[in-house]
Amino acid sequence: MIDGFEKQIHEDLYQFLLSMKEVDERLSECPDVEGKWEAIAQAYIPDGIKEFQEFPTASFGWMMYIGMAVAKMWDTEWETFSKMEDLYTYMRDKRGYDAMDEYIREEVLLLTGVDYTILEKLVGECASRVYNALRHQHIEPGTKDAFNGYVACLHQLYLMGAAMQLKRMGYHMTKID
Repeated sequence: MIDGFEKQIHEDLYQFLLSMKEVDERLSECPDVEGKWEAIAQAYIPDGIKEFQEFPTASFGWMMYIGMAVAKMWDTEWETFSKMEDLYTYMRDKRGYDAMDEYIREEVLLLTGVDYTILEKLVGECASRVYNALRHQHIEPGTKDAFNGYVACLHQLYLMGAAMQLKRMGYHMTKID
């Protein structure tokens, strides 16, 4: 059940971001960034679940920002960041969980003005879409399925955040003839 749900989340986010020209038709791939997912998820989940009850879209949206931040770190200083055991805690502790989105937009992605606001709205929309899809699964809260559904949502948001940032930095996956 959860695998099909994760594919649904992937397809919905992909189609939405493609329509907004935030990702290419062929999603950018970066094994280094994808390889950090498990460690980031393990560190993030205790904070994310705690926030999910009252702020579900923040709990989801922050993971999209984290995906973007890790892609940016990969592009700029991967030699340093790849060796860090806990990238999530490193980012969270800069300003705390509640302001992690601002930290990433301002200090990692270096956004200001309109670009800052546009990204905030875009990530908010993606988080809302994912939360709405999860709610429509009618999964009983507090169950293993609920946990697995939450993690599936986080995973896709992380990957889509990374794909968006890779495209923003000029990385494009194109078919070679």
